[in-house]
Amino acid sequence: MVDFILIIVLFICVVTDIKSRKIYNFVTIPAIIIGFTYYISINGYEGFLYSGKGFLVGFSLLLIPFMMGGIGAGDVKLLAAVGALKGTQFVFYNFFYAAVIGGVIALVIMLRRGELKSFFMRLFYSLLFIKANEGSLNLDKTDLAPTIPYGVPIAIGVLCTYAVGGII
Repeated sequence: MVDFILIIVLFICVVTDIKSRKIYNFVTIPAIIIGFTYYISINGYEGFLYSGKGFLVGFSLLLIPFMMGGIGAGDVKLLAAVGALKGTQFVFYNFFYAAVIGGVIALVIMLRRGELKSFFMRLFYSLLFIKANEGSLNLDKTDLAPTIPYGVPIAIGVLCTYAVGGII
């Protein structure tokens, strides 16, 4: 049941993320609630811990990229929903696969646009010249990478985790 719900949630999120670059709360929040409710009804307190740890790990893994402006809040909630539905170990593997797949997608986009060399040059110069008055790196969000709908790598990461499991 949980696998079926996860696939439906991912399908909806991929479609909306590609079309409108949004992952909606009315999809992710019920998935989180379903994950908690299912595992609590099956295993009680242990089920709550299973789903809760998965939720917290999924949420935490993308919190820093969200705070830095690299991804949206919907992506964070989607990975938290994956964690609530499938647990800690599954969400760790999913995160790894999604990060690799997202990086490959970004690299392909930069290659197709002919922006790879200029991206690395901007990154190199930004790392060399630190803003004197702020003490931080001069990295704009536009300088980091082309934006991609990150729900797609998360969904592909789930499929990889189902197919390959914990083999990395």
